[in-house]
Amino acid sequence: MASLARPGGNITGLSMLLTDLAVKELEILTEAVPQAKRIGVLWNPTTPSHVPAVRAIEGAGDKLGVHLVLVAVRAADDFEGAFATMVRERAGGFLAVPSPLFTSYGAAVAGLALKHRLPGMFGHRDLIGDLGALMSYGADIDDLNRRAAFYIDKILKGAKPSDLPVEQASKYQLVVNLKTAKALGLELHPTLLARADEVID
Repeated sequence: MASLARPGGNITGLSMLLTDLAVKELEILTEAVPQAKRIGVLWNPTTPSHVPAVRAIEGAGDKLGVHLVLVAVRAADDFEGAFATMVRERAGGFLAVPSPLFTSYGAAVAGLALKHRLPGMFGHRDLIGDLGALMSYGADIDDLNRRAAFYIDKILKGAKPSDLPVEQASKYQLVVNLKTAKALGLELHPTLLARADEVID
């Protein structure tokens, strides 16, 4: 790809800049659990975008004054051990860097978070409702799907993909599950709740 503005070849689409997104997720999590001085980071070394995202998170952790406990998770079988590591390292919360693995096994991750009483930040809103995760911050997937349909329409009408810029997501959603917060004994600050796009009671 030549550039996001002019991708060239036969490619275009929509994108989320994971480095910026993961940093914002860490910032919001530290607001939710200000007493936590150690934060776990679940990441997948086999996901190419995770290496630069983890570097960005490490830089943000230094600025926020929190110690990061990096825990690699390559497969579903690693989740139990990952949570055991975070508990052993006295993490006061954790960030799951968005990936297909964490989304596919969201119920298991959310369940382990409740079992170990660890407040977690996720990248996908779908994990918050019935699955019981504490909070998520990520791109508005419905908006991205609408934008994708717009691109498909343009291409079907003759536009060349190479002439269509790769668009960054422009709408993001913060979702908070108050029921989970209460189960964890966590009192979230009113200013954080006021910023949430959705609060689940």
